[in-house]
Amino acid sequence: MAPFRFAVQLSSAPSGRAWRDLARRIEGLGYSTLYLPDHFGDQFGPLVALTVAAEATTDLRVGSLVFGNDYRHPVVLAKEIATLDLCSEGRVEFGLGAGWMTTDYEQSGLDLDPPGVRVARMAESLAVLKELWSTGSCTFEGEHYRITGAVGAPVPHRRPHPTIVVGGGGRKVLGIAAREADVVGVNPSLAAGYVGPEALASARAGYYDQRIAWVREAAGDRFADLELQVLTFVVQIVPDREDATRRLADLMGIPGEDVDDMPLVLIGTVEQIVERLRERRARWGFSYVVVHEAEMEAFAPVVAALAGT
Repeated sequence: MAPFRFAVQLSSAPSGRAWRDLARRIEGLGYSTLYLPDHFGDQFGPLVALTVAAEATTDLRVGSLVFGNDYRHPVVLAKEIATLDLCSEGRVEFGLGAGWMTTDYEQSGLDLDPPGVRVARMAESLAVLKELWSTGSCTFEGEHYRITGAVGAPVPHRRPHPTIVVGGGGRKVLGIAAREADVVGVNPSLAAGYVGPEALASARAGYYDQRIAWVREAAGDRFADLELQVLTFVVQIVPDREDATRRLADLMGIPGEDVDDMPLVLIGTVEQIVERLRERRARWGFSYVVVHEAEMEAFAPVVAALAGT
């Protein structure tokens, strides 16, 4: 099993100084990575913010969870990410997604194509990116992109390319992740375009058994080399796990035992959560856990207990 590591996803800070301090704090607490999403709401622009965070720290990885492919042309994005990876000496975790949040498309005026179209376009984009990074040039003729003699410069520090993160909740996108990525994020279904009842219903443990089976089948011989990642939605460090779980279950309208087994939920004492993460790694292979800024301090003892083990 892969050793545990942990990341924090956050969106912004009150000032540049506060952002640098936050990045240093995340590094000091033992987290591996600082992640930013890529939406058009109230958040920093990820490319600039990740660059600043990398410059403010020494070993902390920085990454996107995830860049929205529909508003990030691969030839442009390849150059930006290669530059950041070079300047940070290989500390970039490049996450790419097909786009899912309805409000991003409404706010930008971009067409929200059917999921299959968006996923196919992302797969082509990923092929272009990997070719530019690994060979230094790309000519590509696809359904969605036509690239002619594009130059892949600068050369990224990490070879043959920066660490690639792709995640999803459906079979098609998880298959792409299994074949092409280094880190596979296994998520609930976000087909509705927002986090609502459909996403919660698809977050039960049995669905994750199926998703891991899809990843294993698509990955073939490379499955053992993949890092499997889970983004948490609820993390509560509390003395009474049963009471807190029951309250959450009542709020979600889902049986308590189902909530307790959800990979995106972590509730209990530090010791209980440590044990639960070990159980989930044994069952699903999840060794890479992402929490949010609000719980990063309370969760730090879990990081101290498990990181690298």
